[in-house]
Amino acid sequence: MRFQALRDLHEGLDTRTFLSLALLVAAAPGVLAQAPQRGGAAELLAADPVLEERVTELSHKLRCLVCQNQSIAESNAPLAVDLRNQVREQLAAGKNEDQVIDYLVARYGDFVLYLPPVNGITLLLWVGPGLLLFSGAGWLALRLRRRADEPAAAALNNDQRNRARALLDGAPLPPEEPRS
Repeated sequence: MRFQALRDLHEGLDTRTFLSLALLVAAAPGVLAQAPQRGGAAELLAADPVLEERVTELSHKLRCLVCQNQSIAESNAPLAVDLRNQVREQLAAGKNEDQVIDYLVARYGDFVLYLPPVNGITLLLWVGPGLLLFSGAGWLALRLRRRADEPAAAALNNDQRNRARALLDGAPLPPEEPRS
């Protein structure tokens, strides 16, 4: 009885059309399951273009907490969309950018800032690359200076040159002269 509607449909259609429809119905859930989800598609936009400009500007200063090196303005992750909406709501409520940033830092820590502040904890982040660059340049200069100070390799005498030629040619080695 459950399949009576299918039998009735099949009797009204030719076999090729019925099989095409059956394939379409069978494949539809798989196609819909693979449809890309757009995290940023449902976000609310401010009616005021000036407010939206401020939201975008501030969003570029804040890091997405789940993405690799993206701001919340660039990310479509659900958390980034939520953070953008939170920034929009707070700016619309009359808070200034510093208050919004302070709120997000209190909630998520300094990691939410795309450019972390210079303090004792982040000092190595700011100074470290320069220290590595200058120490590498200093090491390279020392190595080059030491290499220039080293004496050049002694030239081969005729006996050593003949032995080397014989080794390269695969010929038997000439007898070595005794050293005195």
